[in-house]
Amino acid sequence: MAQHGQDTTDTKVETRAGAGASTWPGQTAPAAGRLPWSGGWDVIGRQSPFAAARMRDWAAAEFGAGRMVPWLAVAYGFGDVVYFSAEREPAVWAALALASIGVATAIMARRRSFGFALAAALAALTVSFAGATLHTAWIAHPVLRHPAWGIAVTGFVEAREEREHNDRIVVRTRTMEGRGLDPELTRVRVVLRPGTAPPVGSFVTFKADLLPPLPPLRPGGYDFARDMYFSALGASGFVLGGIKTAAPAVASGGAWLRTTAVVETMRDAIDQRIRAVIPGDEGAIASAVITGKRGEVSPAVKDAFYVSSLVHVLAIAGFHMAVVSGIIFFFVRGGLALIPSLASRQPIKKWAAAIALLAAAFYLVLSGAGTATQRAFVMVAIVLTGVMLDRPTLTFRTLSIAAFVVLTLAPQAVLTPSFQLSFAATLALIAAYQYGLPLPHARTASGWRARLGCARCRPRLSTR
Repeated sequence: MAQHGQDTTDTKVETRAGAGASTWPGQTAPAAGRLPWSGGWDVIGRQSPFAAARMRDWAAAEFGAGRMVPWLAVAYGFGDVVYFSAEREPAVWAALALASIGVATAIMARRRSFGFALAAALAALTVSFAGATLHTAWIAHPVLRHPAWGIAVTGFVEAREEREHNDRIVVRTRTMEGRGLDPELTRVRVVLRPGTAPPVGSFVTFKADLLPPLPPLRPGGYDFARDMYFSALGASGFVLGGIKTAAPAVASGGAWLRTTAVVETMRDAIDQRIRAVIPGDEGAIASAVITGKRGEVSPAVKDAFYVSSLVHVLAIAGFHMAVVSGIIFFFVRGGLALIPSLASRQPIKKWAAAIALLAAAFYLVLSGAGTATQRAFVMVAIVLTGVMLDRPTLTFRTLSIAAFVVLTLAPQAVLTPSFQLSFAATLALIAAYQYGLPLPHARTASGWRARLGCARCRPRLSTR
């Protein structure tokens, strides 16, 4: 009976493996554990048979059906790296032509297994390169060329940041007057005394000394000018004297500014309420993981987080997004399950997933929508959408799709530590975990008992 059960199980496994190991149209599936181009492993195999066998199995797994998406995300990100490594700005028409050639090559090679993989990676690289070129052309704006002193500025406050030693605001300018101003800028960022920053949406007038964006302080260092350019900032500077709030010359700053003002007002109210109920650094930390405002955390506590390598806890990312969406999902589903007539007739699990998705989107906006938070939201959104559509989700693919979305909206993110930690490190951890369990039964409870040396489990495992 045991042998018959084993044969039946093996047959089912082989059937499912064969069904999932489809190849590209017109090709014959390679033998299990062997690639069409794996003859080169024989050289390694003569030196180290175990290493060659393990590497051959890993390569075969990566070459299997459905495993190209993560590699396409890597190629897509590499296209942005190539763009930012260029010595001068490429022409838009040339980038679009290159992307068209890459896509056409992938379409023509779709019936070749290994050739299609390379062509698809090339297409992803060229499309990403063209996307970064178009994004740069789309956000083109004037940048200050030389320092300008005593410039009179009027405009709307679009963003505000309260810090320990000073405040910082981003102003969408209406008028700018002064000597040495070439060209007239659309958005500037200025620093002022702590506690004097006006709320978002205010119409302000002030005088400031403005400086052009700083180049890297050393070769290969952080490029302040690039960061400011992709943030649509033309200059930075310091407010001279005080800043005045005045009635705007126009009726409104626009729908986007009104929405931003409402969100910022909500963030400030939640931040003040939390710190009023929970005083000290405890309240500041609680507010930081909810609203993303980390300015009130004391320097001593920040240093402690850095020294203990726990500073990532303050940065809203996958853990926070999973906790928020998970709690909402289970509480909503549990509450609906208490109504038998509703639970037995309606898809309450899908309803709970939809409500959890809305809560995650609200948390994304409330927290400031950083790169790590965007990645976490996209992954959570894919999982919850899969629940609503009765489709399974895979971590590799959700992470890859999140990378596609973030790099399409902000190609410059590929150069930031936030992206590298949120995507590259996470992808490496998933890949290492995938190949870190060599025993086929290690994920089962009995398998773990066997790996831990449970002598009583071994006879039972051998009879199955």
